[in-house]
Amino acid sequence: MSTVTAAEDKKAPLGGRFVGATANYLDERTSLSGLVKALGRKVFPDHWSFMLGEIALWSFVVVLISGTFLTFFFQASMVETHYTGAYAPMRGIPMSVAMESTLNISFDLRGGLLVRQLHHWAALTFVAGIGVHMLRVFFTGAFRKPRELNWVVGFLLFVLAMAEGFTGYSLPDDVLSGNGLRIIDGMVKALPVIGPWTSYLLFGGEFPGTDIVGRLYALHILILPLIVIALIAVHLLLMIVNKHTQFAGPGRTNDNVVGYPMMPVYMSKMGGFFFIVFGALVLIASLVQINPIWGYGPYDPSPVSAGTQPDWYIGFADGALRLAPPHLDIEILGKVYPFGILLPLIVLVVFILLVAIYPFIEAWVTGDKREHHIAQRPRTAATRTAIGAAGVWFYAVLWAAASSDLIATHFRLTMEGVIHGLQAMLILGTVAVYFITKRICIALQKKDREIVLHGYESGRIVRLPGGEYKEVHKPVDEYERWKLVADETYEPLIVRPDENGRIRASEKLRGSISRWFFEDRLQPVTNAEYQASLEHQKHALAEYGSPEHGEHGEIDEHVADPDDKR
Repeated sequence: MSTVTAAEDKKAPLGGRFVGATANYLDERTSLSGLVKALGRKVFPDHWSFMLGEIALWSFVVVLISGTFLTFFFQASMVETHYTGAYAPMRGIPMSVAMESTLNISFDLRGGLLVRQLHHWAALTFVAGIGVHMLRVFFTGAFRKPRELNWVVGFLLFVLAMAEGFTGYSLPDDVLSGNGLRIIDGMVKALPVIGPWTSYLLFGGEFPGTDIVGRLYALHILILPLIVIALIAVHLLLMIVNKHTQFAGPGRTNDNVVGYPMMPVYMSKMGGFFFIVFGALVLIASLVQINPIWGYGPYDPSPVSAGTQPDWYIGFADGALRLAPPHLDIEILGKVYPFGILLPLIVLVVFILLVAIYPFIEAWVTGDKREHHIAQRPRTAATRTAIGAAGVWFYAVLWAAASSDLIATHFRLTMEGVIHGLQAMLILGTVAVYFITKRICIALQKKDREIVLHGYESGRIVRLPGGEYKEVHKPVDEYERWKLVADETYEPLIVRPDENGRIRASEKLRGSISRWFFEDRLQPVTNAEYQASLEHQKHALAEYGSPEHGEHGEIDEHVADPDDKR
């Protein structure tokens, strides 16, 4: 063997040569090296809240892996059969093939129950991860220009995730899922003109029909997952194109990103975080039972038991139906319109649409056309934070209303009292939460302003020559100041006349909403105010000494002595 060959073997072992040759082969035919290099050097900011979106992403990966396993053994058929599997209490009971295959997965297939529960818990975590991630984006203003479209994409992902969960939840054809489908059937039939025909086509006849499980199965494993995967790809692509938002800090501006590159830092973090999420979900699926269909039995339209609730993410729709006032049916031209069902549907549709288009509403109200890459602290945008808190309260009350019967039985209350209390909480509570949250945000802004201008309370008290006691404040660290001082100024829109000298009604409305949105706002600390406060703090420190001098809470009389020559 020659010397050159030995040197080459030492520098590039067999595995390295193979990887290098493979990479070179692919690059010569696909030109991927530029894309891989650009993506690998892409810088992302670092903050714990940015991991919330990754929880949703990796949960969806677990859903795909576990769902693929279950697909090989589940049979989406409503043909009636008799159970003959390992679960003795249900042997001989007539049921659909769908439920029989679900029981076989749970009791006859090795590891089947674990994978089935892992699939269910991962689906719940997927929806929860998207919801919490959207709350983070909303409260920090990360949806503002140029990310409005990405907000809409994320919201569609949230809706599709709920649809995925509901279609999968309904597949076992047990009593619990059948009752949920019955509620959906009633909501569809309440639609004027098209309702009964839509229900007939959906279920393949009069409820429960013979085709609904097969159709939901096609949606659950094929159509909806493909759309979700496509939207996730679009969501991540837009995030890369528009840059990731970052919180205020030294050196961070709208024109840069301070953080770590994708390769190797974030790839390592993301890989490790995937295994953490996977392990946590497997641990939950191993220890916590979920959806024990063998305790409910096969679906039969006749029995409906109390205490049947859907999964948490769809509970708000059930709660809206329960909170609707009675006796709302209206007869028009010989036809009855069930507004007891239509009214909750209208409210939910309006609520969902407002959430979806909120970025465009705020941009229209504020007139702000600037690009924003710095995430705001929630307290900085008091009105937006108050709107978000009120929306969360509204959703939470509807969600709690889905368990109104359990609340009544567990706390020994009347059902009417629980419903009336929840109705009051839905309307009055939402208004109260808005005003309370806004006042808290404004109070926190005032506190931050006080800290920036006067510093932190140090606990060290000095006595002045005149007998006055005064506390020495500790100046704010320069890096801390970036978090406390807002760098954006907003003012209500000025309504201007058009080319004909008239102020249109839409502009008047926009101006009034803009004034409401920015009322009680605090102007950020100006540079002159901050420089004056620094000079004052330096003078106080020179006169009274450092806050670290003496013990916490100790009264220092030495400084107050005019004859002290220290």
